[in-house]
Amino acid sequence: MTTSQKAAVSAALIALGSLMPAAAQTDPSIPVGTLDAYPTFVQTGTHPTLTWDIDYPSTVIDVIDILDPPVVVPTEDLYMDVRIVGTGVTRAYYDRRGRLSRTESVRAQCWTQVNNYSWNLLFDGKINDVNPDEVVYTRLVREGDRINFGARYLKSNGYWSTFYYTAWDSGNVVALVDGDLVPNNIPDWGAPSLESFLEPYMNQDNTVNVGPMDVFYVMELTHTNPNDSGYDLQDMIVLVTFRTVTSNN
Repeated sequence: MTTSQKAAVSAALIALGSLMPAAAQTDPSIPVGTLDAYPTFVQTGTHPTLTWDIDYPSTVIDVIDILDPPVVVPTEDLYMDVRIVGTGVTRAYYDRRGRLSRTESVRAQCWTQVNNYSWNLLFDGKINDVNPDEVVYTRLVREGDRINFGARYLKSNGYWSTFYYTAWDSGNVVALVDGDLVPNNIPDWGAPSLESFLEPYMNQDNTVNVGPMDVFYVMELTHTNPNDSGYDLQDMIVLVTFRTVTSNN
């Protein structure tokens, strides 16, 4: 008596169960792979030989270097997708008695640059102009490229503020990856002063919650002293996702 091909394949899947979760085909952050059973038909009391090939997922630090200051340098050719998560620059208005009467969102810009060539504008607008689901920029970056991000805001006198960017060792632009502890200047998760657009990207233990191939930039544009209460790194938030050229997914 022989078992069916279904029995052999079922045995193979049982053996693989601990290696490949059911969501493997839809979640790129978990292992995926293939499994073969030979022979496909076996005698009762015998077992097929199982051969599997597992591809463990990459994390972003496997394919890029984050320098200090936080310029990003790919260690292989990659696709780069950029999203603007939020901009938190606001201007306060006070009444004659010095009481806060209202605040308004301020126009801000975000830019990127590769290898010291010209800067590319990614975003120009206020908080209501942000769509965190929209990829505002996609580019093929090469191994060894030096990738910069920077931002500025429009001051009340009509002039642009200081332009802070990653290659400048100012501390006003910080690069983070999944699981990193957020800087102390950013309000704790759930704090009233935490911008609503930042909360989905933080865990309750104040670690970064992004994808395994993401770099998360937080920027301070209005203050220079980290000890100032207004220095909270919430003025421009950028999410950069890297994709391998071979997967192109």
